Amino acid sequence: MSDANRGARGATGETAAEKKKSKKRKGKNNGDTKDVSEVEKAVPETASKPSTASVEAEEEVPEVTEATVQSLSEQERKDYAAKLKAAGNKAYGSKDYNHAISLYGQAILCKADPVFYSNRAACWNAMSNWEKVIEDTTAALNLDNEYVKALNRRANAYEQSERYSEALLDFTASCIIDGFRNDQSAQSVERLLKKVAEAKAKTILAGKEKKLPSPTFVSNYLQSFRPRPAPAGLEDHVELDEESGKGQLRKGLQAMQKKTGDSYAEADAAFSKAIEIGGLDEHEAYAYNLRGTFKYLKGETEEALADLNKSIELDSTLTQSYVKRASMHLEQGERTAAAADFEAAEQQNPTDPDIFYHRAQLHFILQEFSAAATSYQKSIDLDPKFIFSHIQLGVTQYKMGSVASSMATFRRCMKNFPDVPDVYNYYGELLLDQQKFQEAVEKFERAVEMEKNSAGGGEGGSGKVGMNVLPLINKALALFQWKQDFKAAEDLCKQALISESFYLRGVISMLNKVIPVDPECDIAVATMAQLLLQQGKVTDALTYFERAAELSRTEGEIVNALSYAEATRTQLEVQEKYPQLASRLQGMGAMGPPPGMR
Repeated sequence: MSDANRGARGATGETAAEKKKSKKRKGKNNGDTKDVSEVEKAVPETASKPSTASVEAEEEVPEVTEATVQSLSEQERKDYAAKLKAAGNKAYGSKDYNHAISLYGQAILCKADPVFYSNRAACWNAMSNWEKVIEDTTAALNLDNEYVKALNRRANAYEQSERYSEALLDFTASCIIDGFRNDQSAQSVERLLKKVAEAKAKTILAGKEKKLPSPTFVSNYLQSFRPRPAPAGLEDHVELDEESGKGQLRKGLQAMQKKTGDSYAEADAAFSKAIEIGGLDEHEAYAYNLRGTFKYLKGETEEALADLNKSIELDSTLTQSYVKRASMHLEQGERTAAAADFEAAEQQNPTDPDIFYHRAQLHFILQEFSAAATSYQKSIDLDPKFIFSHIQLGVTQYKMGSVASSMATFRRCMKNFPDVPDVYNYYGELLLDQQKFQEAVEKFERAVEMEKNSAGGGEGGSGKVGMNVLPLINKALALFQWKQDFKAAEDLCKQALISESFYLRGVISMLNKVIPVDPECDIAVATMAQLLLQQGKVTDALTYFERAAELSRTEGEIVNALSYAEATRTQLEVQEKYPQLASRLQGMGAMGPPPGMR
């Protein structure tokens, strides 16, 4: 780390010789960016070829003050600085940190060299004086803002001071300067992204309004249970006072069928009102099941569990309540409790195919694909008409590496369920994963057309049912990966996010039908953010990442979205603070996920 013998800086900047040596120092430092737990173990930097003066006996080391340094010539200052630095290194090696600090300080009086400041910062670091570390490394960086070791030392001090955003900025800059070659620096970025995101996520959760997620999310969750006819006494033809408990329960069931944001909110309110009014008789357990379902979807997990517990208490044979409670336990990381609920449900009704479908989902999430495939097949054996068991079996086979079996499963699905858009959407995803772009796009387009017809109620339909926007988003991803067609991909994501009210005013129509789509689809928002980031539209991408965090349901989902947002924000800050790094970042092809999210 040859820094000590560089030429003196002139009043107007570095000499040509000094610039050459500065470049050499940066190159060596690039390989010396240690993890924060190791970086300060290194002895302060020394010259690779110490001068005779630098190895003089310690008693010959000059003593310099602000007053005496004024009388020294430029050459004398240079020589004294070298001697003082060498003595400081020796004191540091002996762990005599206070003496080393004094010697480095005198060296700085002779020559304002970034290495001297950084070495003194190493002493402050050893004494856990983080403010002084920040002060000296900042001074070093003011002299050389690409000094990697000083960046890492300051980042460590910021982290120790719990100034995580500032630490993240320094480690990110270090990664860019280092060309992303140092794994330990990248790991530091990952660690800090998580800390910053977790802290912000807690704040967001504390003030987050409890509301239903996007209609796409709600629909996908609800359709994971087999459709069942309305319970006896709640059918459409039965005369019920709408303001009675049973009337509100039926009103909620009817609203669920529309699959729009407004209709799901209506259902949520109706189920709560039904329980408040009462008089539900044999339907009380079902009402608690449904209210608990919507509380769960809103992120009110404890209240949802209480409702499902009440549902089971009222009717222990209602297996769906066990299954839904198992899903909540799994989301909370309580795998044993989830498994126990599935066992209890099976004891109540060993032929309920929903039990095996959702147990398979548990295995799939835990990446226990063989067990998942077995449970999906059991669900199919009990009810071969439920398409999602077939689809998920095909996906699981693909995850297991049985590509031929998976493709065969999907071909059977398309033959047996030709009018179900999800078949084509999921099949398209697997084709996309195999980079069969044209086939994938064709499947996504087929799914989109089917969703449009379904949302519009078929030819001549009323257009009152919500549209699943996932095929649009998948088509956007396919066009981006296949042709780098950013505009088409962006347009598709925007189409997925156009607000329902915009459609309902009739400003835009598809197939002459007004089709409500999903302005709060977190997947569409996150996809748009990634597309913008890939094009270097970092500011716009940040807006979408922050929006994705707002739309996320659980703490884990919020942390993930915020991690992308913070990585993007930090990239912007680095480019603003170190404008010379912006072109370097682009030259590295790093305009994809920000540092730390690769």
